Amino acid sequence: MPTPNRRIRTLAAGALALALGTTALTPFVLPADAQTATGTAIALPRPAGPDFADLAARVGPAVVRVTVTGHAEAQQVADLPPELRGTPFERFFQQQQRPGANQGAKPRRTMGQGSGFIIDRAGYVVTNNHVVGEADTVKVELADGRELPAKVVGTDPKTDIALLKIDAGGDLPTVKFGDSDHLRVGEWVLAMGNPFGLGGTATSGIVSARGRQIGAGPYDDFIQTDASINPGNSGGPLFNTAGEVVGVNTAIFSPSGGNIGIGFAVPSALVQGVVAQLQQNGRVERGWLGVSMQKLDNELAGALSIKDAKGTLIGGVEKDGPAAKAGVQPGDVVTAVGDRPVAQPRDLAEAVAAVKPGGSVTLHLLRDGKPIEQKVTLGQAPDTREARATGEERQAQGNLGLALAPNRGGEGAVIAEVRPDSAAANQGLQTGDVILRAGDRTVKGPRDVVEAVGAARKDGKAAIALQVERDGGRAFLALPLKAS
Repeated sequence: MPTPNRRIRTLAAGALALALGTTALTPFVLPADAQTATGTAIALPRPAGPDFADLAARVGPAVVRVTVTGHAEAQQVADLPPELRGTPFERFFQQQQRPGANQGAKPRRTMGQGSGFIIDRAGYVVTNNHVVGEADTVKVELADGRELPAKVVGTDPKTDIALLKIDAGGDLPTVKFGDSDHLRVGEWVLAMGNPFGLGGTATSGIVSARGRQIGAGPYDDFIQTDASINPGNSGGPLFNTAGEVVGVNTAIFSPSGGNIGIGFAVPSALVQGVVAQLQQNGRVERGWLGVSMQKLDNELAGALSIKDAKGTLIGGVEKDGPAAKAGVQPGDVVTAVGDRPVAQPRDLAEAVAAVKPGGSVTLHLLRDGKPIEQKVTLGQAPDTREARATGEERQAQGNLGLALAPNRGGEGAVIAEVRPDSAAANQGLQTGDVILRAGDRTVKGPRDVVEAVGAARKDGKAAIALQVERDGGRAFLALPLKAS
């Protein structure tokens, strides 16, 4: 059975409150000349809405139930009611257990369910990676009730997409992909799947937003919808009114595990490319640049002598990686890849991922405020490494206050102490962080930081850019130089 972090996802939210206005104590009274005769009812027009009956009947036969079995550590499933296994509550129960409570217990057999849809008459089925995960066995139940064993052709954890193959002994009903790039906010959509294991279910709603980033992976670009999506819907299709698949239902935002009208689907524009590679190669190959990225804000732009906060800041460069070999440096700002503009980390991640390993890209960079171009031959991403946008959560606002010490483990200056309510504390700096770069100079020891801060103050800068290493990740932050 998939491990909890691969199961049906629910984005945990804090307590949500909804303030309801009421006019129960202040009835509305019509003016005398507008009042109707006593006993006369006012007929209100019925709001117009789409009728999905024909659409559901047409595409429903291609929507399937996916059932998986596997094994999990006893600690992950102990004391959990069977009906909650394979739902977001399983993760909650596992997190609440005391460490070591079931140490020594034997692994237990687990089961889970999700949804999927058939895209090829030969039996190719699309679902979510977190539905099938590391399952021992996978079965697909067709709309006509037949249950067939399924082979996992390939999975892509970075986009949470998986491809299955079944053999039904004949042609199967299918659905086709539509163009999610042309979806508009407010457009009607239909979600179909297997919520809570109940069986084929259809719910409707609208596209609430596009391009949502929810922290699920480096290629977050979700369609948000208020069509009801619940545990078990994962892997099911999101249709437009033409009956085309424009998304794969993947996650919900909920404090309870149930639907509150905020669901997310992977857009078909992303899914199609992933599925094509899985079908052909059994895996997805993406170009690897070998950098960590972070969003560029106005404060950081000023600290790096950049006029406009446009582009993606290179927070760190992997040693001996493609970017390092090409001469890309920490502190560079990527404004475009070839003719493709880069406004945020996701743009850079997607542009690089679109090129296969061994291919070349031209990075348009700003270095010390000056534009340069760098040609990079992309590599194959290590299996254990994912592109990540680090540093945004470390960019709090604040005041100065640090005690530094030499880094006995190598170059840089170790933060030995952070004064409370100081610029450093408010910026998120912590004891044990290592400063690798201050302003335009590499840091070999505490003196380099002191000298860089002095030079920045002399130049009249409001902040200095620091490159900080923590837990193997690197990011830049702008440290204000003036107390407030």
